[in-house]
Amino acid sequence: MLAAIPLMIVPLIAYNLVMVGLFGAGVAGLGSTVTSLSMMSGAVWTMSLGDLLIVVALVLLFVEVVKATRTGRWSVLDHMLSMFVFVAFLVEFLLVRDAATQVFFILMAIAFIDVIAGFTVAIRSAGRDVSIGL
Repeated sequence: MLAAIPLMIVPLIAYNLVMVGLFGAGVAGLGSTVTSLSMMSGAVWTMSLGDLLIVVALVLLFVEVVKATRTGRWSVLDHMLSMFVFVAFLVEFLLVRDAATQVFFILMAIAFIDVIAGFTVAIRSAGRDVSIGL
């Protein structure tokens, strides 16, 4: 049952926690620096909280694509719940003022890729499982 929970809900919840001000000054806190490193070139590379959310979402997207390769009774539920998470992203993007940011849009795009990749990988994997007897 836990395998059917879509992991893209984690960035959605994290963004909403940032939005209500749990980690600082609301949406303005997305630009706060999490880390900075001095490069050998002399430049300083910084990672903001918004950048960190995107990186976490990309790692979770990889895990979701790997989960999509499994065929079983929970895979259909996982795909359906992933679609609901994407719809939640879309509705929030369209209706909530603080969700109209570049970070949220990228997170929504990642959730969309999760849905499309999940269905595509599952269909390809299921096609290999079916033997017609040729």
